[in-house]
Formats: sequence, C-alpha cells, structure tokens
Amino acid sequence: LYFFQVKCHALNEAFPNHLVELCILYGQNEEGMASELIAFCTSTRKDCLSLETLNSFEHEFLSKRLSKTRHGASKDKVQGHAGARDIVSIQELIEEEEEEETLLNSYTTPSKGSQKRTVTTPETPLTKRSVSARSPHQLLSPSSFSPSATPPQKYSSRSNRGEVVTSFGSAQGVSWSGRGGTSHLSLKVLGHPEPLTGSYKCMFQKLPDIREVLTCKIEELGSELKEHYKIEAFAPILVPAQEPVTLLGQIGCDSNGKLNHKSVILEGDLEHSSGAQIPVDLSELKEYSLFPGQVVVMEGINTTGRKLVATRLYEGVPLPFHQPDEEDGDSEQFMVLVACGPYTTSDSITFDPLLDLITIINRDRPDVCILFGPFLDAKHEQVESCLLTSSFEDVFKQCLRTIIEGTRSSGSHLIFVPSLRDVHHEPVYPQPPFSCSDLLREDKKRVQLVSEPCTLSINGVIFGLTSTDLLFHMGAEEISSSSGTSDRFSRILKHILTQRSYYPLYPPQEDVAIDYENFRLYAQLPVTPDVFIAPSELRYFVKDILGCVCVNPGRLTKGQVGGTFGRLYLRRQTAGGEGRRSPCAAAQVVRV
Repeated sequence: LYFFQVKCHALNEAFPNHLVELCILYGQNEEGMASELIAFCTSTRKDCLSLETLNSFEHEFLSKRLSKTRHGASKDKVQGHAGARDIVSIQELIEEEEEEETLLNSYTTPSKGSQKRTVTTPETPLTKRSVSARSPHQLLSPSSFSPSATPPQKYSSRSNRGEVVTSFGSAQGVSWSGRGGTSHLSLKVLGHPEPLTGSYKCMFQKLPDIREVLTCKIEELGSELKEHYKIEAFAPILVPAQEPVTLLGQIGCDSNGKLNHKSVILEGDLEHSSGAQIPVDLSELKEYSLFPGQVVVMEGINTTGRKLVATRLYEGVPLPFHQPDEEDGDSEQFMVLVACGPYTTSDSITFDPLLDLITIINRDRPDVCILFGPFLDAKHEQVESCLLTSSFEDVFKQCLRTIIEGTRSSGSHLIFVPSLRDVHHEPVYPQPPFSCSDLLREDKKRVQLVSEPCTLSINGVIFGLTSTDLLFHMGAEEISSSSGTSDRFSRILKHILTQRSYYPLYPPQEDVAIDYENFRLYAQLPVTPDVFIAPSELRYFVKDILGCVCVNPGRLTKGQVGGTFGRLYLRRQTAGGEGRRSPCAAAQVVRV
C-alpha cells in the first residue's frame, strides 16, 4: 500500500482511501492487492493510475473473482459490537448487503465526489444461505423502493380474517391442508394447438386480418350449431322470405352506444350473407341473453329483407370435457389455492396482504398455488404517480422472489399468471408469460410461468385460467330477458363456455388491446375445463355451469381493506370410469 501511496502522490486522497476499502472488501492484504493491481494494469496496458483504473480493476477483475469463489458458500451472520469487528466480519456484512442488492435487483452508482461506494455485483441466483437467513418481511422491504412505505391502517385492523364467505360441495369438516412437496403432480400447459411461451410482435395487425379471424369464428361455431341442431341450411340475411328462415351471424350494435334491445343487429357470415347486416326485432323472444361479438343462430321472419323478427334463438354448444388417461398422473386428492392481485392495498405499497398469503401457504401447504396478477398494479396511486424509487421491473422481481423463497418450506407448486394491469409487463392480449431467468434449480421444478389466458392440466383435471375481468367486461355489455331466476354471472359464464373463447366480447373493452392473429391461436378453449377460474372486481362465487366448476375468488385486496382468496379440493376420475363426475369435491372462498 505504501508503494502505491508513493507512486500516486499526485492523485487526490480518494485513491489510497478507495484502495484500502478494496482490501477490506475483498479480504486481501496490502501486498496481495498491489500485486493484482500491477498485473491488471500490465495485462490491460493501463500505464497510469487513476480512480477510473481502480474502478475498472474492481468491476472487471475483483467482483468476478469474488462471485466465483463465494458462489454456494455458507457463512454465519456477523455478531458482536461494531467496534470489535475484524476484517472478515466486515467482509461478511458487506457480502450480505451485496446479496440483498442482488435480491432487489437495484444497481446504484455513487456520485463522482463520493468516497463511499456501494458494492455492485452481477445478478446471480440466490444462494441457500441468503434464503434461509431472511424472512419474507426482510426479502420484501418496502423502504427499498418507496419513500412513503406506511403500513395499511384499515387492513391491519381487520377483524374478519379467515372467515369463509361461500362454500361449494362437501366442505363441512374438511381440514384444508395439502401435502405440499410430498405429492406427485403432473402439470401440463395445453394449447390450441400450442401454448404461448414467449413474447411476440404486436401492433401490426390490419383490419382485413381482424375481419378474417372473426369470420373464421362465425364459420366454426356455425358449423357446430348446424350439426348439433340438424339445421339443413342457413339463409342469406338480406333476401326476403315469407317462410321462417334460419340465419347465422354475430351480434352487434347499430350505434357507438351501449347495446340495448332496440339496437341489436345481426352481422351475417361471409359464405351465406357476404357479411351483410340486418336489424333484429326481439319482441317475439321470451328469453334471450345477448352481447356484442356473440355468434348465434336465429330463426325468424324476414319478409322485407330489412328486419328480422326473431322467434327462436339457438343455444350454444360447449366443447366436450377432457378424457383422463394413464399419462395424467395419479388420481389422489389434491388441494389448490387460488389468489388474485392486487397484493397491496390502495393506500400502501407495503405488500402486507401478500406476506399474509405466504403465511397461509406455509401453514396449509396446498399442493398447487395459482397466483394471478397484477403483482405491481398499474392502477396503484404510487405507481401512477411514479413515486417508487426502483424500476417497476425490479419491484416485480423482488415480489416474485419473495413468493418463491418465502414458500419454499411448504413445497407447494407455484403457477404465475400475468395480468394486463401488471405495470412492468407487456399489455397485450393474449399476454406472454413472465420471464425469470435466475431461478434456482430446486425452484424450477415447482415454479411454472404461464400465459394469460391459459389452459392447464393438473393430474388430468383441466383448469381454465384468466386474469382479465371477463365478468365485469361482459356484464357491462350483456342484455337479457328471462322469465326464470337466472343470474347474470351464470349467463356470462355459460356464454364463455359455449362461445369456446376466453374473451368472446367484440369489440373489446378499451383497456384490452387484442392481437387477433395470436388471439385465434392462444385464447380459445381447447376443451371445456373442469374448473374455470375467473377473478373479478364483482362479488366472489363458486358455481357449477354446464358441469364446469366456475370460481371467482375475488381479489386479495379491495381498496384499503382485505379481500378474499379461494381454495379447492380436487380428485380426477379414474381412467375408464363410467359417466362423468365433477373432480371438485369441495371449494371455499375465504377472507385473507
């Protein structure tokens, strides 16, 4: 060190001070550090010593060497009085700070005049030591990304936690405890024909391409309805006829306003009607439920070719259910927990509800946890106002790692479904899966990142998953007339199953940007799911619709207060069994 002080007498005081700091940081004595610096300067042909040379030496040589030597190592935490710490203890403290920075994905650059430096290292997977030494509260420290991380007052003072708000099946006396990592599960993502696994180019679609996708949908569903109801032929829309005619088309609105019983039009298919439109009189129909974009077959009178007086509306036909086989894994009962973001209350960014959910997962050890976005909500006040001190991507990665590391002891399989409200992710529908390239090997076996929407097979039980608020979007556009007591939720869910699409509404809501070429490939139902999970702002429920158990688990937070999550017990029917039996034995929606 004295050698460098002599040679660098022309430099300011920061150079030797920084060199001393590097000795302490990397556990080197003065002679060893001097030798390595001389070797570095010689190999890189740097003939003058400066702070820039020292910075290059640290980042290009020291940090890489440290990363290699300490990977996978396990060291104890530093204890004792601050004044009595030796060099090794100081190094362990600094390494813990480095691991926390890696955890938060935050890289800080000191100002030019600063003599205190923050150690920066390349992003590496978390070591077992850092995971076991930190609780979820330490992993997800809100002070690291928000200057105003105040605890949520109303959420913290809630008194109804754990309250069961709705049940389905034989939920009485169920222990609601899974087997965690001890169960053998077969998880497969189903596609139509292939699942969406990565990003794609969007915003390049042309109107004729959209028209082609919609036309194909009309023709495919029309063909199924024609075969199911033994319809001889479809008539052209604009051709007058004195006898009742059967028409195929798509429901639309004759104006830019909201659909009502006076503004319904039927847009014919390309083959029979060349895409022509005709107003529809619904006065003769006793029961109907219609929404824009719905593919229907109508029977009625069209004497003038200018208006159809509808007398019959043919019901849609759902797809068949999946037939389990031996490749679907065992038929033992398993538990699934489902929760949907936001995972913060609207008045705080502290992720307290998420930490409570992690506690529940570790307590109940469900076999599978299906977690829907948004994880960092684009509608949160602090996000909209750009008050966070870290990037959206960094905060999301911190949230994701907290869930993965915090639930490791439970052994539960984790399924992550993105949302169009995830502020860091691509806001296009269908939405590609999250990317997380630095998972540990042991975590890769239990973490699955899927697209939005997604069809998933768990031990042969088919799940339909979507984080888009279908119930809210379609409920705002649907019109109906019914002599019975059918509720809106049941009607909308029935539409989704019979239209065979995760988003049958057209045109879509303004905040849903659909890429129709990929919509046709990745947003269609390949089969009727056994369980359909559709989180919504609307009231939670569990319903059996056409043999499919449909669940709205609600959201984990509702404004400033706590929300709900769902849990299900399932057991698939054995291969070759007679008749179909619902695999859902019991389901509940519970307050967090």
